[in-house]
This record gives sequence, structure tokens and C-alpha cells, in this order.
Amino acid sequence: MARTRRLTLIRHAKAEDPRLAEDHERALTQTGAADARALGHWMKAQGISPSEVFCSTSVRTRETWAGVVDASGIGALVENDRRIYLAHPQTLIEVLREASEHTRDLVLVGHSPGVPLLAALLADGHGDEAALGALEEGFPTCTAAVLAVDVDWVDIAPGTARLTALHTAARV
Repeated sequence: MARTRRLTLIRHAKAEDPRLAEDHERALTQTGAADARALGHWMKAQGISPSEVFCSTSVRTRETWAGVVDASGIGALVENDRRIYLAHPQTLIEVLREASEHTRDLVLVGHSPGVPLLAALLADGHGDEAALGALEEGFPTCTAAVLAVDVDWVDIAPGTARLTALHTAARV
């Protein structure tokens, strides 16, 4: 059995109105940028320090991760992957399976509905009760789900993780 690994799934922070830019090019609002920095502070306080990050190529996801890094000082190898943009959970699982076998702390930054569905799909129903309850309430922008994964990345599949924490800017 693999040593426990940590996976943090992040939905991008609040982005500008879709009527103002092509969807892929939408930037964060001022509130979104502030929420991303707040998420970075929270991640640092939680001891989350990924060595590898998979991030959608959209402007809003890259700006979200930049805000997290700005506030946390996290230094990690970031792979901007077009497949994550508006992806379904199965595609996101395929991306996660490509993580280095040496990675113990992994982050994926993406979009709704893929990221929220993935968090619910991977979670085995056990874990932190408050986090599980919050997950059932929704997954607004700038939400991070932290999961403990007891299998190798190549074996990640539905029900192979425990939800250990959930941080949402809207609930802080």
C-alpha cells in the first residue's frame, strides 16, 4: 500500500463577468484576487506545500494559483494543462494519474463543475464531518478540498480518498 498522499483540489477564484471577455481569457475580480491570497495564507497555515501543481490554462485559474503563491510562498513545479479547462471528472483523474510517483503533496486548479464533482467522486464518505457537510452545501469559487489519498497516483479512482478539510472563501 502506498504512503498517504495529499491532494488539494481548487476551484478558481471569482472571475470577471463572462460578457466582458472570452471565457478562457476571463481574469479575476479584485475580490477573486483577494480570495486567492487568503487561500494561500490558509494553505500555508495548514502545511500544504505541493511539489507538483496541475493548473488549467485559463487566465482565472493561473491568476488564482499566482495569488496562492504570492501569499504562501509555495514553490512548486506547475504544469498548465489545457485538458483541465472545463474538464469532466474522468479527464481530471487521467491528469492526476500522470503525477510523479515521488509527489506526496499535489494540487489541481480547475473549474466547476469538474473540480466539485471530482472532489465528491474521490471522497469515500469518511473523513472530517464538517468538511463533508460543507462539500454537500456546494463548491463556490475559491474553494479548496483537501483529500488524503492512500493509493499511488496511477491508481487514483472514485472512492480512494478521504476528505480532510474544505476551505471556501465565501464561508470564511
